[in-house]
Amino acid sequence: MSSLEFQEIPEKNSFASDNTSCACPEVMNALIAANDGIAKSYGEDDYSEKLQQKLNEIFETEVVVFPVVSGTAANALALSALTPSYGKIFCHEMSHINTDECGAPEFFTGGAKLVPIASDNGKITANTLEKMIRGVGNVHSAQPATVSITQSCEVGSLYQLDEISDIAKTAHEYGLNVHMDGARFANGLVSLGATPAEMTWKSGVDVLSFGGTKNGCLAAEAVVFFKPELVKSFPFLHKRSGQLLSKMRFISAQLHAYLSDDVWLRNARHANAMAARLSKGITFISGVELAYPVESNELFVHMPRKTISKLNAAGFVVTEGELDETAPPRFVTAWNTTKTEVDDLLTAIQAAV
Repeated sequence: MSSLEFQEIPEKNSFASDNTSCACPEVMNALIAANDGIAKSYGEDDYSEKLQQKLNEIFETEVVVFPVVSGTAANALALSALTPSYGKIFCHEMSHINTDECGAPEFFTGGAKLVPIASDNGKITANTLEKMIRGVGNVHSAQPATVSITQSCEVGSLYQLDEISDIAKTAHEYGLNVHMDGARFANGLVSLGATPAEMTWKSGVDVLSFGGTKNGCLAAEAVVFFKPELVKSFPFLHKRSGQLLSKMRFISAQLHAYLSDDVWLRNARHANAMAARLSKGITFISGVELAYPVESNELFVHMPRKTISKLNAAGFVVTEGELDETAPPRFVTAWNTTKTEVDDLLTAIQAAV
């Protein structure tokens, strides 16, 4: 039997997730270069050292970096460093740590309690957070320990710098640590026109889950500590979780290439621009409407169920709420989404409507 018989016909660009995109050329070239010769193991290699220096430069301060291979690992491990087993983690109800990580934060923290906060725009506020913080010192209550925010949020909206600062100020006043899930960190950064420092430690963020996979890396994320005193036993957690890779150079090389020559920012700008193109086109189609303002590379669109079915039949994999059939489906653009693909999707939506 010919090998061609085993190959599936590729889907059209599904717009279901930026996880479906391939790695960018700069990252792949870096992997090829890192594959030449030998290097020290377990993060003692030159690539990991260069990554540390690069992140110090980008964040304008001395940081402590631990590369990992997935966003779930980054979030769960970061939270485990900030939260005791008897602690509370405040987060938005739609946050990835609450809905899509299979209990990993609870597992790696040893049982910490996630406290979801509701809102209609994917973001929590300092005022709401303060109202939720209770039970400090009460032995019968899980203890408030950490607040986790996502940038950009699960619905594609962005925390403005003053919103981050207000949340961090409230958290720190009550002795809580601040974690940022930055799976789409670059998309939020370029949209705000802020610096990495301004969007993190200068606004009060203590630990960042820095994402690369959704924006051009193969499998590369990092836990970034802005306060060295919070690291504590994290190296042991890093190892125990299986995230201290023996050939760490292949993760560090990806991230270093991603961060060099503005590759990460260029990729994010393009993804955001394609989302803006898509959102603009959708506003001209009768029968569909945007559910939220488009501020990064994610769009949520109210459309009839039959329209979704037609789009899926046409080869566009359209995600919709698994538990709530009325939830608007999501469309995500990536670093390599083309104008033609966006326009083809708009044509397909128009036809399906």
